Amino acid sequence: MVRSVLKRKMLDTLRSWRAEKGAECLLIKGARQVGKSYIVAEFGRQDYESFISIDFIGSPDLKRVFDGPIDADSIYRQISLVVPGVRFVPGRTLLFLDEIQECPRARAALKYFALDGRCDVVASGSLLGIRFKEEAALASIPVGYEREVEMGPLDFEEYLWARGYGEDDIANLREYYESLMPVPVAVNQKMMQMLREYLAVGGMPAVVDAFVRTDNFAVAFDEQSRLLASYLDDVARYAQALERVRARACFESLPRQLAKENTKFQYSVVENRGTARKFGSSVDWLVGAGMVRRCQSVSAAQFPLAAYEDGTKFRLYAADTGVLMAMYGFEMLEAVVNNKLAGPMKGGLYENLVACMLSARGVALRYWRSQKGDREIEFLVDSPDASVVPIEVKASRGSTVSLNDMLERQDVNLGYKLIDGNVGRDGKKVTLPLYMAMFLK
Repeated sequence: MVRSVLKRKMLDTLRSWRAEKGAECLLIKGARQVGKSYIVAEFGRQDYESFISIDFIGSPDLKRVFDGPIDADSIYRQISLVVPGVRFVPGRTLLFLDEIQECPRARAALKYFALDGRCDVVASGSLLGIRFKEEAALASIPVGYEREVEMGPLDFEEYLWARGYGEDDIANLREYYESLMPVPVAVNQKMMQMLREYLAVGGMPAVVDAFVRTDNFAVAFDEQSRLLASYLDDVARYAQALERVRARACFESLPRQLAKENTKFQYSVVENRGTARKFGSSVDWLVGAGMVRRCQSVSAAQFPLAAYEDGTKFRLYAADTGVLMAMYGFEMLEAVVNNKLAGPMKGGLYENLVACMLSARGVALRYWRSQKGDREIEFLVDSPDASVVPIEVKASRGSTVSLNDMLERQDVNLGYKLIDGNVGRDGKKVTLPLYMAMFLK
């Protein structure tokens, strides 16, 4: 089996870090199997004379290297003795500490690697910031000596690259977004088809690779099912005893949560008479593990949105829509690809898709719903002009009363309506094809 080469934006991030870095190590955070190890290995082999990788899950015995003194000299010496053939070439060596959450003392050692400066050090972690069962006590985090970046599944632009589109093609699409000129009909229809394909396949590298190689949705679905099983295994392995069943129940409720007219996360959907007291920490665990994205409710659509967050109300979205397909079943995947969905289910799925696309752009997810429940805006974003920008998602034809009402306010200067249609503008309301969510920020 020949694996396709998936172009990732993280490679540019890594190269920028190397070019501009001072004394900082780089820590890449993200869910399991989003491609962290693969892209760092590509970076190390392409850009360095010597690349040394330590995987604390694949080789747990290497954690002993950090049992004693964790100054750079001691660690480099021990690695040289326990890993045959390694070479530490000053200024031209990349040391990669993979799955660093398995070895808290290795995280503490980043400070001493940074102070030493002979080698560049990148670490990756999948479950950082949450409690997991092997952890007795957290080592001190080396504040000021590490730079954190987040890596997720392939975003829509990266997916288009994997499907053969080039950067020039994306730039051409961006011109229609920036000029607010309609996209040619044939191009718009093709991009909507590609978006449905992306919704069905998702962005997990193993799934995208399988689909790109075979052009077969059944093969992609098999890989999605394997990933879903792996995620559920992670819950059993890493969550504390009381959290295992509850976190799994919360995660497995996502398809039912998204099928509701009001997609607010409801504990009663997880379990009859379920409460925040029982399941709240389990939701936090899923967010910390990168398995879901939380979209926080705001009590008022006012700038700055963070000041109006309501911690008791939120929506949960799957961090990857492909894993969501595995939860629904292959028939759902086929319905998505063939554009056969309708009703609340279609709306919930496309909300989830847009949430993933906005998250990939670094947008904090927030929504607003009126107290009466007769008005809601799926996403709200702070604007540099001290206003808020409402974003309405309309996967099917429907009224935009909520958006129209909000745009009548003098302190709201612009709003977006994302549709299965083309570019247009009517006063302060900009209509965009759903796939152009990849340009919003």
